[in-house]
Amino acid sequence: MKNIFGKFNIVDIIIIAGVITALVVGFLTMKNFRQTADKQIEATSEISFQVFLRGVTVTGDEFPVKAGEKTFITIRNVPYTELEVNGVAYSPRQTAVSSAKTEKQYVLVNDPSQPDVYDAVVSIKDVAKITKDGAVVGGNKIKMGLPVTLEGKDYKFNGTISDVRVTYDTKVEDTVMDKELG
Repeated sequence: MKNIFGKFNIVDIIIIAGVITALVVGFLTMKNFRQTADKQIEATSEISFQVFLRGVTVTGDEFPVKAGEKTFITIRNVPYTELEVNGVAYSPRQTAVSSAKTEKQYVLVNDPSQPDVYDAVVSIKDVAKITKDGAVVGGNKIKMGLPVTLEGKDYKFNGTISDVRVTYDTKVEDTVMDKELG
């Protein structure tokens, strides 16, 4: 026994152990004891998400992001793709002012110290892969709070995702979910 270990050094033993481990993992994956990333996808569905843009300065006559136009999406500083804008809601920055004339104790008025600053919500639709952890778009899980950049020919705004909605009425692929159901 000592002669066998005398012929191998520690590096050889580590390499052999690594090869054996890789073979075992490969065998378990082949026999479906271990899930790979593509088997974790339960469905492909259309999602709608909203991007909140806080404190956007616009000195022009109209807001540059418009419904029906395309905007290029960057998720976590990784370029994704160009998607269509479904809706845009924006309002000038407001401040609370106390009021004795109304039933409320305060009234919201446009902030005169920031006349060209707006808050906006941009709605966007895309097709996503649905996993147990949520929707995945462009290799990123789409969740509230995720940093997103919207870029068009006239603008580049940084915002965060403020809402994600999944539409489950599209077809479900033959995946783990189908196998669990039937």
